[in-house]
Amino acid sequence: MSPAADAATTTTALTRRGLRLARLTIGYNVVEGVVAIGAGIAAGLVSVIGFGIDSGIETAAAVLVAMRLAARLRRGTTPGQAGPDPTETDPAELRREHRTLRAVAATFFLLAAWVTVEGVRALVSGAVPETSPVALGVLIASLVVMPVLAAAKYRVGRALGDPLVLADAAETRVCVWLSVATLAGLLAFWWTGQAWIDPVAGFVVAAFAVHEGLEAWEGELVEDHD
Repeated sequence: MSPAADAATTTTALTRRGLRLARLTIGYNVVEGVVAIGAGIAAGLVSVIGFGIDSGIETAAAVLVAMRLAARLRRGTTPGQAGPDPTETDPAELRREHRTLRAVAATFFLLAAWVTVEGVRALVSGAVPETSPVALGVLIASLVVMPVLAAAKYRVGRALGDPLVLADAAETRVCVWLSVATLAGLLAFWWTGQAWIDPVAGFVVAAFAVHEGLEAWEGELVEDHD
């Protein structure tokens, strides 16, 4: 097998792996989002409702990525290629990839806006949430599953040199940090009774989401180092 054919085979295998990871993300986040939103509404936990909405946002981003990866596999192309010839580029394909990447970036900004608005609302209203074993369980599950998914996506994205897959990996990392912040906020509140801890922890996540969103918007995540 020639080096070019070997490289094409490797790229196809990596793209298929990226597609499988995106589909796994979609399936897991649909379940996670439904459970989190239900538990959050039942207990009056704004942060957990926000966490569930983030699952929906991440699902939307993963759908966009899966669609682009599936399109590449159908055409037998790599990012920006017009056809199987690795030296052939297609401006229309590049524009589609760029639009998809920016759509993923927009989901970061949507998440940051949601967490900020809900955090301010919770601080102003002084809302006091209740305890929820279901919310605790879904957050712990996220801390087990999401880091594995994020690391796997990051490896695929780096191997392909693909900012789209790296943006998806970054979105999953945001979910990890949101899980940490939400869980820490809940535990701190249940321990101290200070309801302000939960929304303040969310502000940190919002800042991280904006940073990742800006990098995705400019296509710079390919240079990111974990």
